[in-house]
Amino acid sequence: MSATLVAKGLAGGYAHRTLFDSLDLTVAPGDVVGVVGVNGSGKSTLLNLLAGLAEPQSGTVSLAPADAFVGWLPQEHERLSGETVAGYIARRTGCAQATLEMDDAASALGDASPSPRPDGLDPADAYSAALERWLASGAADLDERMPAVLADLGLNLGTERAEHTLMTSLSGGQAARVGLGALLLSRFDIVLLDEPTNDLDLDGLERLEAFVTGLRGGVVLVSHDREFLARCVTRVLELDLAQGANRVFGGGYDSYLEERETSRRQKREHYDEFAEKKADLVGRARTQREWSSQGVRNALKKAPDNDKIRRKASAESSEKQAQKVRQMESRIARLEEVDEPRKEWQLDFTIGSAPRSSSVVSTLSNAVLRQGDFTLGPVSLQINAGERIGITGPNGAGKSTLLRALLGRQVPDAGTASLGARVSIGEIDQARAQLDGTRPLATSFEALAPDLSTAEVRTLLAKFGLKADHVNRPAADLSPGERTRAGLALLQARGINLLVLDEPTNHLDLAAIEQLEQALESYEGTLLLVTHDRRMLANVHTDRHWQVDNGQVTETWADQSS
Repeated sequence: MSATLVAKGLAGGYAHRTLFDSLDLTVAPGDVVGVVGVNGSGKSTLLNLLAGLAEPQSGTVSLAPADAFVGWLPQEHERLSGETVAGYIARRTGCAQATLEMDDAASALGDASPSPRPDGLDPADAYSAALERWLASGAADLDERMPAVLADLGLNLGTERAEHTLMTSLSGGQAARVGLGALLLSRFDIVLLDEPTNDLDLDGLERLEAFVTGLRGGVVLVSHDREFLARCVTRVLELDLAQGANRVFGGGYDSYLEERETSRRQKREHYDEFAEKKADLVGRARTQREWSSQGVRNALKKAPDNDKIRRKASAESSEKQAQKVRQMESRIARLEEVDEPRKEWQLDFTIGSAPRSSSVVSTLSNAVLRQGDFTLGPVSLQINAGERIGITGPNGAGKSTLLRALLGRQVPDAGTASLGARVSIGEIDQARAQLDGTRPLATSFEALAPDLSTAEVRTLLAKFGLKADHVNRPAADLSPGERTRAGLALLQARGINLLVLDEPTNHLDLAAIEQLEQALESYEGTLLLVTHDRRMLANVHTDRHWQVDNGQVTETWADQSS
């Protein structure tokens, strides 16, 4: 069905803190609204409010028609203990909830003395509404549609296997593909997506883009994938935490970037013009006051007491000077005040350097590595000091296994692997597991950066936006974005000469991604960059490119592969 979502005067936040207010947004059929803003600006909070999962601090969210089917897919896959692939898909598509509501309505219909419903519907009408929603959700043929979609995504899970395979048994890449499958199988009237590109490979990104652009209903999505935003969104909603403002920009993402830059420049120029004019008037008023005071003092010194004419002239002159001062102050008061644009918090960091490693950083010679049913190799590769290598490939192709072998963390089942001398590794791993666990973040960080004092650790983490309420919490309780920033802080704290980044842009906001790219430009050590972020691949200089697919590694020079 065609549906429209309308938010009016919406305010949201947590506890007593308001992240955004006076937000107006209309999402009509065919709209794809991209929500952008720094981490912590309220993007996920907004999606919760639009989904009806939380109450706004003020304002309203309405649907037309009121029974429109709204789907919300959070940024983390929520792999629940004991939940199967089929159960996960049924939950994420809304089919499980629709089935439960229909079963409850059917039970009430057959009850001789049913309890009154809160919505006032009689059992027959309630069952009819539940049945209609069950059919609209696609639950009737979900089991028939599921195997084909999963197979198309490279997951050989028939209906029976999907009903028995646990989500917790899947790799991160496999779970991402199941999550994409749930989205492709969904039949929502309005779709709310929170970081849908995380963990998707290039094939998955293309499928997601085709799905989003092909929807007839409205979409609101949060993403930090710049290429995905450029290809999909029709409008951009910016949550500007620094200015305490929000604004909808018409046009696509690249148009938004241009308009935002123009708007910021104009605001800065307007303020600078105001500040310069005010400073000039204040200076002139100060000079007039000094002249007035000096004139009075001079008149008192020179004029004899009985010289009434000179006294009168001096008084008149002083009055004229005072009048000029009052006129200048009046002009200052009439100036229309312009607030100075507040600077956004920016992640500004460098990557700590260590003494140069041996000339050969790592070598694989006819290495074969087995991981369950999967085999990588045989592969022969050599990494030389200072080389910058981009690594791409589908999920499940063996990229993580390759990294473990190169870093000496997995011994080959055949062939050899060797790590060079004086290699100091700095890493952002895909699972962000380096800073995890039940210990407070500050404690975990200190253990990994023993050269820093407790005060220095807290100061450094604060620079990365991790304040007192973050550093005292268990690292596992932090959001993926917060753990990523903590990992970046660790790169600055420790000297490294081999930097390994595995999907580093996942969970980072746009400003932080741009700052990471700048830091990589000035980094002089060896770099292994695994990413599906197409703009990062274009923006970060690499010397070589490895394509990993089906357990094999194909090497090309980066300039030849571009």
